[in-house]
Amino acid sequence: MRAALVASAAVVAACSTSGKSSGPAAPAVPAAKVTFTPGNGTGDVSPTAQVSVSVADGRIDQVALSNPNGKQVTGTFDPARSKFTVNEALGYGVTYTWSGTAIGTDNKPVPIDGKFTTVKPKATSPATINIGDGQEVGIAAPIILQFKGHIDDKAAVEKALTVTVTPAAEGSWAWLPDANGGSRAHWRPKEYWAPGTAVHVGAKLYGLDMGSGLFGDSDLTSDFKIGRSQIVKGHAPSHRVQVVRDGDTVFDFACSYGEGNEDRNVTRTGIHVVTEKYEDFTMSNPPFYTNAREHWAVRISNNGEFIHANPESLNAQGSSNVTNGCINLSPTDAQAYFPTALYGDPVEVTGTRIQLSAADGDIYDWTIDYDDWKAMSALAGDPKSVVSATAVPPQAPGGQAPGAR
Repeated sequence: MRAALVASAAVVAACSTSGKSSGPAAPAVPAAKVTFTPGNGTGDVSPTAQVSVSVADGRIDQVALSNPNGKQVTGTFDPARSKFTVNEALGYGVTYTWSGTAIGTDNKPVPIDGKFTTVKPKATSPATINIGDGQEVGIAAPIILQFKGHIDDKAAVEKALTVTVTPAAEGSWAWLPDANGGSRAHWRPKEYWAPGTAVHVGAKLYGLDMGSGLFGDSDLTSDFKIGRSQIVKGHAPSHRVQVVRDGDTVFDFACSYGEGNEDRNVTRTGIHVVTEKYEDFTMSNPPFYTNAREHWAVRISNNGEFIHANPESLNAQGSSNVTNGCINLSPTDAQAYFPTALYGDPVEVTGTRIQLSAADGDIYDWTIDYDDWKAMSALAGDPKSVVSATAVPPQAPGGQAPGAR
């Protein structure tokens, strides 16, 4: 009887060890954690935004960011190979794909797999700078940034512009009315440039949202220098004009200014700027003359005003004003002045009844008081303070571009 009881207890003990099965063990979570900037699947990314992939609790074994054609984007690793950062601008409207592998601190691989898409603009706007690298210009030369297309967000654009001046000089951007197919921003110093000044212009426009779906086409830079100081000073009632270089009068010419009996032939009073010159130039101002061939012609405004040789007015030069608005010199004097003229030289005319203004072309910057000029900046504050300067097609003097005799 006792033996039977022992056997029964043994059976109970054996059954108690079977319990309930726990099943297969859960897989271990990989240690490496991959983070994309911008996040995986993001759209409308700026092509100049910071783009990177980073790994926590691990390192990057291999990685590539590629466009749909398989071209890989360049970038750099940090010292620990825990982050890869793109170091080149991307394209507009492109889907980029991440690929590669990260290795965690547990030595297990984790795939690097993601994508994002850059913004696709409605349009892009190319821009140009009027002064090229290495150019030497006169002391009144403005910096002109000309856009192809109208810019709505001028403040955003202006924030992307830099002007570095050595030695330092105060100056400001101003937005003038659209011309030549688009918006334009001019920068000028408060006073004439100091001779020998070094200027660097930077425009970080690529990837910039300029408003209304228009984006920047490319970045621009220019490094140039201010040359000697040369100012042409003309007082119309005197019938003479002086060329003052670095404070010394180097030429004092007899001349003839606009006759002034009509608005169209008044040589404008104000600070003009030399923009171009031609040894041989054909001028037209119908119905007064057409295809008149002139020599040693230096343009001082976009309304048709030049300093140039004109033997037909030789008898009047020094005694009366008879031209259609230009400043006429003898052939000898015009040829002597011509090689000294530099883009950006100021030509200061006084003594006539009509002021140079926006109606006279694209460079009338120095006719605007500096405080008013600063108010024309998109960053000036209250937009009501911006001076209106509505452009008018060139009419006078000379009636029609390209020139007035």
